[in-house]
Amino acid sequence: MATDIDTLKRDNAQYLWHPMAHPQAMRNARPDIIAKGQGCWVWDIDGHKLLDGVAGLWSSNLGHSCKPVRDAIVAQLDELPFFNTFRGTTHPRAIELSTQLVALMRPDGVAAVMFGNGGSDSVEAALKLSRQFHKLRGDKDRSKFIALRQGYHGVHFGGMSVNGNTNFRRNYEPLLPGCFHIDSPWLYRNAYTQDEAELGRIVAQQLDREITFQGADTVAAFIAEPIQGAGGLIVPPANFWPLVRAVCDKHGVLLIADEVVTGFGRTGQMFGTRLWGVQADLWCLAKGISSGYVPLGATAIGQKVAAVFDADSSAAGQITHGYTYSAHPVAAAAAIATLKVLVDEDIPGHVARVGPAFQQRLRALVQRHDFVGDVRGHGLMLGIEMVADQASRAPLPKTSDIPARVARAAYERGLMVRVSGPNLILSPPLVITTAELDFLCDALEAAFAQVADEIARVK
Repeated sequence: MATDIDTLKRDNAQYLWHPMAHPQAMRNARPDIIAKGQGCWVWDIDGHKLLDGVAGLWSSNLGHSCKPVRDAIVAQLDELPFFNTFRGTTHPRAIELSTQLVALMRPDGVAAVMFGNGGSDSVEAALKLSRQFHKLRGDKDRSKFIALRQGYHGVHFGGMSVNGNTNFRRNYEPLLPGCFHIDSPWLYRNAYTQDEAELGRIVAQQLDREITFQGADTVAAFIAEPIQGAGGLIVPPANFWPLVRAVCDKHGVLLIADEVVTGFGRTGQMFGTRLWGVQADLWCLAKGISSGYVPLGATAIGQKVAAVFDADSSAAGQITHGYTYSAHPVAAAAAIATLKVLVDEDIPGHVARVGPAFQQRLRALVQRHDFVGDVRGHGLMLGIEMVADQASRAPLPKTSDIPARVARAAYERGLMVRVSGPNLILSPPLVITTAELDFLCDALEAAFAQVADEIARVK
């Protein structure tokens, strides 16, 4: 076994190019190899046990050993491992999942759903369908998209083009034309105000002005995450989404909610838009839909959009989009089982109960360490932004290794976290217990204290 482990460590970065990383960097600093999972815990290849503070990647919401999901996958493999859903063919699980998902989202005004393989697929479908919707209505010039700076919408060309972070765009430009960005309603870092309600109004007014400037009859959709994830856990003011809905309605612009991260309970609501009492027109779903067990994405289609397609009988209404693995039987089976657990065990309610104490405890890091600038989040999603100077909010230099050092110190104490720029991101499985959350906080507080001591010794 030792030889096998050594071989895996040697071969990993030699042949595998990792997402979001430079191949040379992975060869020089080899990734941690996770070999086993049970509940909210994982083990690396050396047998080191870790609480999974990132749920795989916002995905393993039911933990790593949910028996109903596992059994559904095995049963589906025995019954039908694969068939496509193109045109005149389908399979039972695709029909069942679409029916159940639309029923779950009926309070949101959802009428139909289209499946893909992940979050990037779901965004791509939403962008395409929004353009097609306007064409069917005779608004052929409505092709532009507006999004938020710091927003993240996947890695397809459409998603990258509406991404609001230069890091995800620069190496692949030029991107899709007709994509524009406004400020994020980011209380910690904005040039306007520290009043939340005022900030919500200011950014909503930016959207209004940008649509007007572009020409309302040229704008197809506005896309945003209910809470921005990869951009640094930016929670908008409570008035922002209702104001955005009103602006979109005023100009006939569709509202796309990217719920890839916030969907299926992570915020304490089944869907993030419910936090703000807002219905979108299209929803991008993935990750938690199958608890990450099998790749799956979905684009939920609101009644207003579906009605336009239903009323059209021309070739222009044909959906010329889809994937070989759309509604893959095994993925659909995993999703059906996942939805049942989410509802039967009231997983969003559990998150709503344990989330506030989790948020409150870790927000105390701002008072303890002068290199912690802000702690923000909602439910079981939390970001810790590290800074060069707390008083001035001066950002960390990009070359700073402080976030990586904190992450490594946490790893040594049995906690897996994620670093994104100056931010440390936490998104544990939604089934995490109070005792496990206490362990998470204990390990993280100790990791920050260790790095703080190291910094003090150097000074």
